[in-house]
Amino acid sequence: MRLVSVRALRTKTRSLGEWLSATEDIVLTFNGKLIAILSPVTEETFEVDLMAMRQARAGRALNRLQELSHLSGRDRLSDEDINHEISVARRTPMGHKECN
Repeated sequence: MRLVSVRALRTKTRSLGEWLSATEDIVLTFNGKLIAILSPVTEETFEVDLMAMRQARAGRALNRLQELSHLSGRDRLSDEDINHEISVARRTPMGHKECN
């Protein structure tokens, strides 16, 4: 893995192919902060690599939702509470909250 700043990438764009062939991934930085990962792909691996990245992103999102559910206590709702929430959501127009 190689760290490359946006500035270095702009000035040495021609080196990008060499960097990617010499290392598995390049981590792009901006003002010292990590902003992206560049990974080498080929026409043969593109679809599989893209799907793997999307699955990893979805997994992170699911983990975050589970964490938020735990922190808010929603992970302890009873089946009855869940069914009530679903019922309320179905009666309420999209984008509007029910006023009680």
